[in-house]
Amino acid sequence: MHITDLVVPLTIGGILLCGLIRRVDVAEEFTAGAKDGLRTAAELIPMLVLLMTAVGMFTSSGAAELLARLLSPLAERVGFPQECLHLAMIRPFSGSGALAAVGELFDRVSPDSFAGRVASVLMSSTETTFYTIAVYSAALGKKPDARVFIAAAAADITGFIMSSLTVRLFMF
Repeated sequence: MHITDLVVPLTIGGILLCGLIRRVDVAEEFTAGAKDGLRTAAELIPMLVLLMTAVGMFTSSGAAELLARLLSPLAERVGFPQECLHLAMIRPFSGSGALAAVGELFDRVSPDSFAGRVASVLMSSTETTFYTIAVYSAALGKKPDARVFIAAAAADITGFIMSSLTVRLFMF
């Protein structure tokens, strides 16, 4: 048995003990929190369905391939592998879509190739920024400011370029 096996039971025990000391009905508080969480999840569903539908339409329509071809010369100039362009376009919107794109990329190129390593670094060092913006905006019930999208796009582009640069500097 490892000490890490005790983390969850000790945390639960600590919460129950704290509730007992403070004379709080832990079951009632848990139920209230669960209701609030379910209400928030229900409010997020329309935004998530919209985002998943848009990503599916973007990839299925061939728009992703067309955009990748248009961005190919620019990507080549900054040293970003063309094979990773599809992944870079999907990553800000969908984690599962990006994971599928990495799987497809690894079917075409070796994970140990430059493009394979860039894809791995890109996946581990970038975020689904637009998905996150959509979820938080829906949860808050506010429309995000345009500057949020500009900053997110700048962060994503920086992450994509730096993933390529990092692989080039430290692995090749």
